[in-house]
Amino acid sequence: MTSYLFSILVLVSIAGIAALALNLQWGLTGMVNFGLFGFYMLAAYVYAQVAATGASPWLALAASIALTGVAGALTSLISLRLADDYLAIVTLGFAECLRLVAIHEEWLTRGSLGIASIVRPVAGDGAFLNLCLVALLLSFGLLEVIARAPLGRAARALRDDPLVAATTGKDVMWLRVKLFGIGAAITGVAGALHASYYQYIDPTQFGPIITAYAFMGVIIGGRGSNRGVIVSAFTVILLLEGTRFLNDHVGWLTPAQLAALRLILIGVGLILALIYRPQGLVPEYRLKVRVPAPVEG
Repeated sequence: MTSYLFSILVLVSIAGIAALALNLQWGLTGMVNFGLFGFYMLAAYVYAQVAATGASPWLALAASIALTGVAGALTSLISLRLADDYLAIVTLGFAECLRLVAIHEEWLTRGSLGIASIVRPVAGDGAFLNLCLVALLLSFGLLEVIARAPLGRAARALRDDPLVAATTGKDVMWLRVKLFGIGAAITGVAGALHASYYQYIDPTQFGPIITAYAFMGVIIGGRGSNRGVIVSAFTVILLLEGTRFLNDHVGWLTPAQLAALRLILIGVGLILALIYRPQGLVPEYRLKVRVPAPVEG
């Protein structure tokens, strides 16, 4: 039971960090990133490759965060004139290119054989869990500071109407590059923790389902709400893992039928959340301006 709880909390932390990154890019800034799993995979492979050279795992962690952030900024720079559906297609195409490289460039990634014996930054399950929770809290704290700072207000302006943001003097190009790069760097934290948690990676571990879970977390939690994302990360992971125990109560179903039933229940839960809580579990933070009472006289 202890090992199972450890796994749940680690998965919640990693999923929460990835969802927080997407919340900055899409929830706060309005930049659709269907290729989140590609940046996640890039960070995992960078961590594994750097750690395999005998370098410090902390250096590998830093390298994966930095390179993923740079990759995100460059992707945003390339697609400056694109928005909404077109930007989503570009990011998805970028992620698929990375996945194909991971599959076929065996000299670099070992292909389908994968990379094994990946070293963790800390020894012991308890210490690693603490590292994941600290990473989640630091990511949350950083994004909360951004959300409440002038940069966060500029991001919302960019999301709501880029033309209006530009007419107020905001450098829209720099905002897009900076915020997308920060989101990609935070995704890099999640990808590096994924590699060090499993201590083995191969291309089959990375796919659009990672992006789907992140979008699910943002939608259920509340678009633009970092607190909501944290709550929904626990909710989504517990729902995904809790439905595994359905076999104890519906033993007449085959494993394939049970897997389909789990997806149906998850889909129904998402639909109900959208119907009854369209703004998410926790509404987005908005700066409140106190209007002074009229002076009688």
